Amino acid sequence: MTHSVLLAEDDRPIRTALERALTLEGYQVTAVADGIQALAAAHRERPDVILLDVMMPGIDGLQVCQVLRAEQDRTPILMLTARVETADRIAGLDAGADDYVVKPFEVEEVFARLRALLRRTTAGAAGAAGAAGAAGASGAEDGGGPATAGTGPDAAEEPGETGGGAETGGAYEARVADSGVVEAADLRIDGPSRRAWRGERELELTRTEFELLELLARNAGIVLDHSTIYDRIWGYDFGPGSKNLAVYVGYLRRKVDVPGSRPLIHTVRGVGYVLRED
Repeated sequence: MTHSVLLAEDDRPIRTALERALTLEGYQVTAVADGIQALAAAHRERPDVILLDVMMPGIDGLQVCQVLRAEQDRTPILMLTARVETADRIAGLDAGADDYVVKPFEVEEVFARLRALLRRTTAGAAGAAGAAGAAGASGAEDGGGPATAGTGPDAAEEPGETGGGAETGGAYEARVADSGVVEAADLRIDGPSRRAWRGERELELTRTEFELLELLARNAGIVLDHSTIYDRIWGYDFGPGSKNLAVYVGYLRRKVDVPGSRPLIHTVRGVGYVLRED
């Protein structure tokens, strides 16, 4: 299957090189030079994935991303940025981007991230269709609608850090309903609709944040190492020097573990991350 890519990059040499490389890789590429053209092409072409430079004249990449998300356009977006500060990366994630690559980059890394985004999109659509079918069958048998899971009260405080070593949570496990809804602590995650709540508060999550939270929740009480998370979320281990995972976890904590709530996402030094109530 040939996937379509919308490439928005104002630097002509980079745009030309990426367009050529993506075409040789088998993608159908639409290349534009600024944010206004990017929005027009996104509306006209409906690409499978968008490769978006942050710094562009007129409407920049962050604004393009914000407009598309405000229009409920969930096309996966990979940002290209020359900004290396964590705050700048967070700004891209906050705008609704799914992943980012820092310039200068290796084209193979861009390919790997695009493949990961497209795999997750395909898997998410298949999972939603399967869950919808199961829920419909369950509703027909019971004479009612699809099963839904309840929510619990909010909890409270700041995330902590624990010593190394993998562990399991024993009786502390996620609850997974036939409808695809996952519950852990006071989290409720609806995979088919890609919505999540903590208590009564709905969480506004990007695609990557949602999949990271769902992975942690499905394995509640179990420490997941960095390699496992990279493989499950990105389909590629970017190595011990990569800060990607730490950035995403930090940003996810800002949305899940808000001040006044008990922290759920914990760092296990030298190992990885775990979702649990302490």
